[in-house]
Amino acid sequence: MRARAGALQRGAVAAQRVDSVARAALAWATVVVLVTGLSGLIGGALRRHLDPARYALRSLSRRRVDGVPGHQADIADLDAIQPAFAGVDAVAHLAAAVGNPPADVVLRVNVVGTYNVFEAARRAGVKRVIFASSGATVSAWEQEEPYRSLVEGRYDGMRDWPMITHETALRPAGLYGASKVWGEALGRRYATAHGMSVICVRVGRVRAEDRPREPREFAVYCSQRDVARMIERCLAAPPTVRFDVFFVTSRNRWGYRDLDHARAVIGFEPVDAAEDHRA
Repeated sequence: MRARAGALQRGAVAAQRVDSVARAALAWATVVVLVTGLSGLIGGALRRHLDPARYALRSLSRRRVDGVPGHQADIADLDAIQPAFAGVDAVAHLAAAVGNPPADVVLRVNVVGTYNVFEAARRAGVKRVIFASSGATVSAWEQEEPYRSLVEGRYDGMRDWPMITHETALRPAGLYGASKVWGEALGRRYATAHGMSVICVRVGRVRAEDRPREPREFAVYCSQRDVARMIERCLAAPPTVRFDVFFVTSRNRWGYRDLDHARAVIGFEPVDAAEDHRA
């Protein structure tokens, strides 16, 4: 509906360019990736998706992850997690307190824990951190039109609407969204001050059932396959990507979160769509 042929063409060219750079970067060595929260929903999707010949996964989690070399520790304890970062090329920081947890839990896990992950990565000389941010950084826009109608499933007369992009003013929903804003700002700081490559991924609604379940999710749904593919694109992005922020959802007819930026920079193209699950 809103995608233009020219944009899609440019996206395809960008994807080819990124693919060639990624193949060259990966041809000589396996990339060691430390994943926090590997035992979670997105972590499991990522593990199933990544090619073990290209990516050697390690886990940092409070629980043991069978079949993956791991380090068990609480991310709120910097000294305890530091050994997990030795010899790591990239970190995918997925662990978080999600939903509407109490403020002290958000502070310990999403604020202190995220700082600890960035700091431990810096101390270990890790080249890239992929931070699992969230669409909750902007989801308070849903209180206003036209986004309110989109998430309520009221589509009459809806033909086009302004997309929320990585440059749109932040409007976090709740403490969880605010904690993700903090994580993005912290990532910018580490990229600027320490030369680390930091990519923030604002993840849409991912479900264990891998399908939308309510009207809002036809706007913000993200399949497990699409989020895993996005993280892989971030891992394979060229070193020239020093800091960036990308939304990731599936190809949703009623979506309001911009995917063109990720398409242009790292060649991401979603393969699933919320409408495929419309009853």
